[in-house]
Amino acid sequence: MFDTVVVATDGSESVKRAVDVALDLADRFDAEVHALSVVDASEVDASPEQLREELRTALETHADAALGTVEDRADREVKTAVREGRPAAEICEYAREIDADLVATGTRGRHGENRLLLGSVAERVVRTSPAPVLTVRQLEPAGDEESETDAVAETAADA
Repeated sequence: MFDTVVVATDGSESVKRAVDVALDLADRFDAEVHALSVVDASEVDASPEQLREELRTALETHADAALGTVEDRADREVKTAVREGRPAAEICEYAREIDADLVATGTRGRHGENRLLLGSVAERVVRTSPAPVLTVRQLEPAGDEESETDAVAETAADA
């Protein structure tokens, strides 16, 4: 059912659970895992010109760390990529390029406090992705994340 899974990550707390669920699905279907992080070009372009290269480098370093987290959590090979551009567009283009069967993302990223339900990037990916999109919300700290993650993964695997 799933041969290629893309995990879109920005390294935020809300994406950690999405990474776990996506890796669980990949394990269950023996799927190839791709982790993608996008350096938001609008953040770079909005910064003062004399700081752009320094900001770009810092954002690329952050993206590499986010991808490293996915690799550390996986018990299989993970193909990684860092892109620069508009995050939703880059995620969808990457999914199209590798013919992904599933794109997994958190529902709130670094800008999540400004959104009510889905983060703006997740919402755009859901609307424009060439592949089905699995959005995973972060649970409240009071819940048992491990059992909830298994339940979500089982539900998605049964779909």
